[in-house]
Amino acid sequence: MSALRAGSQHMRCFLQLARAQIPKAQWQPLTFSKVNARPLTTAGETPKIETEATDEAVVHLQNEIKALELSQEASSSSSKGLVPPPEKPLDGVVHVRAFPASPSYFTRQPRFNDALVELTALFERYQKLPTLPPDEVPPQLWKTLDGYRLYTGEPVKALPYSKVLHMVKRLHQIHPKIMPGEVKKVLEGFKRDINPFLNVAKEIKLDKFGRALGVGRRKESTARAWVIEGTGEVQINGKPLSQAFGRIHDRESVVWALKSTERIDKYNVWALVEGGGTTGQAEALTLAISKALMAHEPALKPTLRAAGCITRDKRVVERKKHGHVKARKMPAWVKR
Repeated sequence: MSALRAGSQHMRCFLQLARAQIPKAQWQPLTFSKVNARPLTTAGETPKIETEATDEAVVHLQNEIKALELSQEASSSSSKGLVPPPEKPLDGVVHVRAFPASPSYFTRQPRFNDALVELTALFERYQKLPTLPPDEVPPQLWKTLDGYRLYTGEPVKALPYSKVLHMVKRLHQIHPKIMPGEVKKVLEGFKRDINPFLNVAKEIKLDKFGRALGVGRRKESTARAWVIEGTGEVQINGKPLSQAFGRIHDRESVVWALKSTERIDKYNVWALVEGGGTTGQAEALTLAISKALMAHEPALKPTLRAAGCITRDKRVVERKKHGHVKARKMPAWVKR
């Protein structure tokens, strides 16, 4: 079997050798097929070309030359007014085909992965820089997991994002005077659009009549109180204090800010209150009168703070649940 295979290989070699020795026809122009150039002449001798071409070949050559000249003139006339193509059409092109802008393009979370890689590199590079004490670090709110998912449009998981936030908070502790610019740029991507720590309460000022307006809220009640220097009169929705509130505890709550600062006979109060019950309205008036009183005497703020008059109480009624008698009360258990 091996001898037969070797013989077939020898036959193929002989056939290829025979084909290679057969001369192939060379393509030559029709007009120059019978033109033989004379060897180089010496200096001063006029070169001559000996031809055996017939008259038909000469005429055919002249016609081809004329046709070539006409085609060149037509192409030059049609190209007038056109901008020639650039000498280097691919100048400045690095990749001929489409190339992803990010190495994480084919991952599940390209934007988050790019931020993670960049943040990790910065953390390893600048983690030894001096930091501020914990009580001197400027307060800053960072994006929540849902907020970051909405920002990137990617399904970021909780555990990787918590690790990223740990590095972000650590870099945020670097002293602002020596914090690199690239660190600040990366941290901007994790900050919230609105920083509530930068909100400043609007200063209450006296109007042209010497009145100060304070606003207070409690549960479902909203109160507005105008405070002016006077003799201690109090009007609630156009009624005296004794008619507006029947309970003594509610009356004391309304004037508690004036009583705790011993100013109950030095200011007049005219207030409007709506919504909620009597207790909520009375405590809303306490906050409103306290804010207006601080506009007259800002030095009373520590006293009012200690008395609990200027602290907003955010507690509201807890909702009822299914299967419960009330918000938390469960029905009595019956065995049968």
